[in-house]
Amino acid sequence: MRTGMLALAGGLACLPFLPALPPGWLMVVTLPLGLMLLPWRSYPIALFLFGLTWASFSAQRALDDRLSLELDGRTVWLEGRVTGLPERGEGVQRFQLEQASSRRHALPQRLRLSWYDGPLVQAGERWRLAVKLKRSRGLVNPQGFDYEAWLLAQRIGATGTIKQGERLTTAGGFSAWRDALRQRLLQVDAYGREGTLAALVLGDDSGLSRQDWRVLQDTGTVHLLVISGQHVALLAALLYGLVAGLVRLGCWPRALPWLPCACALAFFGALGYGLLAGFEVPVRRACVMVALVLLWRLRFRHLGVWLPLLTAWILVLLVEPLATLQPGFWLSFGAVALLALAFAGRLGAWPWWQAWWRAQWVLALGLMPLFFALGLPLSLSAPLCNLLAVPWVSLLVVPLALLGTLLLPVPWLGEALLAGAGGLLALLFQLLAWLAALLPAWLPTAVPGWAWLLGALGTLLCILPAGLAVRLPGLLLLSALFLPPVAQVPHGQAEVWQLDVGQGSAVLVRTREHALLYDAGPRFGDFDLGERVVLPSLRQLSVARLDLLLLSHADSDHAGGARALVLGLPVAAVRSGEASELPAELQAQPCVDGAGWVWDGVRFTTWRWAEAEGGNAASCLLKVEAGGEALLLTGDIDSAAERALLNADRDVRADWLQVPHHGSRSSSSSAFLDAVAPLQALLSRGRHNPFGHPHEQVMARYRARGIEVHDSAEEGAVRLRLGSGEAATSWRQHARFWREK
Repeated sequence: MRTGMLALAGGLACLPFLPALPPGWLMVVTLPLGLMLLPWRSYPIALFLFGLTWASFSAQRALDDRLSLELDGRTVWLEGRVTGLPERGEGVQRFQLEQASSRRHALPQRLRLSWYDGPLVQAGERWRLAVKLKRSRGLVNPQGFDYEAWLLAQRIGATGTIKQGERLTTAGGFSAWRDALRQRLLQVDAYGREGTLAALVLGDDSGLSRQDWRVLQDTGTVHLLVISGQHVALLAALLYGLVAGLVRLGCWPRALPWLPCACALAFFGALGYGLLAGFEVPVRRACVMVALVLLWRLRFRHLGVWLPLLTAWILVLLVEPLATLQPGFWLSFGAVALLALAFAGRLGAWPWWQAWWRAQWVLALGLMPLFFALGLPLSLSAPLCNLLAVPWVSLLVVPLALLGTLLLPVPWLGEALLAGAGGLLALLFQLLAWLAALLPAWLPTAVPGWAWLLGALGTLLCILPAGLAVRLPGLLLLSALFLPPVAQVPHGQAEVWQLDVGQGSAVLVRTREHALLYDAGPRFGDFDLGERVVLPSLRQLSVARLDLLLLSHADSDHAGGARALVLGLPVAAVRSGEASELPAELQAQPCVDGAGWVWDGVRFTTWRWAEAEGGNAASCLLKVEAGGEALLLTGDIDSAAERALLNADRDVRADWLQVPHHGSRSSSSSAFLDAVAPLQALLSRGRHNPFGHPHEQVMARYRARGIEVHDSAEEGAVRLRLGSGEAATSWRQHARFWREK
C-alpha cells in the first residue's frame, strides 16, 4: 500500500518540473492505461499516472481560464463580487474579484485588480467596473519572485487596473464580517502593531510595512507573523492540552471519554481559526494535517508517523494540485518531515529545553537545501531568533490576540488584551530589528545539480542520530552548497545580461575578474526592483561585488534601485551622467566624457553630451568592446543627444545597441541607426506601459534595417556573450508550463 501511495504522491507533485503539460489526448489515453495496470504488480505505475493526469488536468483548467489574447490591454466593463480582504496601501487598493462577467466577452472567473485613488472597497460587495485587463505575465529573471506561477496557483486568470466603477450591492456575508472585524482590530491602540495583529488573527498581511518584512526575512521569522500551519497546529495543541490538563487535575467529567473530546475540540478549534483566517491554501493544508495527526493519536498510532504525513500530502494535492507551485508547500511538509526524522524512534524522553534547541537547529540545517532549490534568502540568525520568537508569539501573543478578538464585544476587556498582545509584538520587533542589523539574510548563489545533491545528502547525515559516525562527512558534503564551482568568463570576452525590470533598465556586464552594472532598475514608491529583482539576480549569477555602478542618469526608472544595491553589495564606485541629482549617500562621481579602461582584455569607453542641460539628454553612454564585437548602452538619450554624439566624431559602430529611451518616438533617429549599424538590439520596457513604448515608427526603422530586437517584455532577461559570436538567449526560453512563450 505504501508503495502505491508514494507513487500517487510523486505523480501529484510533478507539476513544478514540467516544461509543458501533456496534451489532452495523452491524458485521455492515460486513464484506461492506468485501469489496465491496476490489477497487476504495475499498480504503482498506474497510481503515478493517475496522480500526474489529475494534476495536469487541474493545471490545464487553470490555464484555460486565463484572459484571452484579444482582451489583453483592453478596457472592459464587467461585474463581479469582491472576495477576501482588500489590501490597502497609500493611494491604492488591491483585491480579488470573483464571478467576473461581461455582456460581450468571456472572462476568467477570478481577477486581481488595482484601484488607484478609488473609493473604499469592502469584501462582499458587488461592483460594476471599467477595467484595463492584462494577461498573467510577470518579470522573468535568473532569480526573483515568479509572479506568473503565483497567479496560477491562486487561479487568478488576469490582472487589471480600474478606471471607474459603481457599487451595485453593499457588503454582506462572511467576507464582509471579516472585513468589519479587521477594521475593528485596526482601531485598537496596540502600540503601533495593529496591522500585525490583523495578520495574526485574520491572515491579512497588508498591514505589515516594508521594513517589517525585511526584519522578518532577515531573522527567518516570516512564518510567525502571518497565519501558517504553525498557528493552526498551535491552537489545536493548546485546546488538546487544556482537556489533558483537566484530566490530570481530576477536573474532567468521568462520564465523558477525554481523548475523543480533546481531539474533537482541537480539530474544531483549528477549523474555526482557519475559517477566520480566510481558509486559504496554506491554512487548508494545515487543517488537513491537524486532522490526520488527531486521527492518528485517536486510532492509528500503531501505523507510525510517516503514513499520516504521506496521507496529508496526497489529500492536499488531490484538493489543490497547484499548491506545489508555492514555496510554502515544500517548506511546510519539509519541516514536518525533518522533525519526524529527528525525533521519531528516540529512546527515552529529552528535557524540554534540549528538545526545543534540537528542533531549531534541525530545521535551520535541514531546510537549507530547500532554500537553495527555491532561491530563498537564508537567515543566519534564524535558529537563535526562533528559539525566542516561536514561544513568544505562539504561547503569549497568539492566545492573547485570539482571546482579545473573541472578547471585543465586552467593554475594555478585549481591547486591553489586544493592547497587551501589541505591546509584546512591539518588544519582539525591537529585538528582531537589532538581530537583523547584526546578521542580515544571505541570498545564496546558484549551485549545479550535483552540488545540491551532495549538500542535501550531507544535511541528512547531519541530522541523523548522534550514534551514527557520519556527521563529519555530512558537514563536508554540506559544504558543496557553499563552495560551488563558478563558471568564469573567458579572457577577452564579456557576459552581458539585460535584466527584466519592467519600465526601467538594468544591464550587467561581467568580465573574467570584474563586474559592472549599467543602471539599477526602477523604484516606484515602496516597490523597489533594485531590491526585489536586480540584487537577487546578481547573487544568483555569483556576482559578489560591483567594480562600478554606472547610472546613465538620475530618473527613477534607471537609478531608483541604486540605494538597495549599494546596501546589499560591495560597490567600489558609482558614476552617473547626473551625479549631482542622485542621493548624497551614493557618493556618485560625474561620468567623464571619453574615459576609457580595459578589464581582462575588454575595453570600456564612456561618453556624455557636455552641453546637455540635464534629464534624458545627459545620459552617460557606455561602449563595450570584446573579441571584435561591440555593445553600445545608451540610457535615455534623445535625437538631439544622438546628433551631438555623431557630430563628436566618435566611433559609434556596434554589433549590439541598447534601444535608446525604451523605444520612444524622440529617439533612435535614422541617422543614428545608420551610423551605429547594429545587427541586434536590446529593448528594456514594461508591458502595457503608460508611455506607449516602443513607438511603432521607431520599431519600423529597426525592422527596415533588419535589426533583430530582443524585447524584455516578450523574452524576459536576455543573456549574450560579447566576443564569442554566440546567439543571445532569453530567460523565457527556459520552459515552464505556466509561462507564456
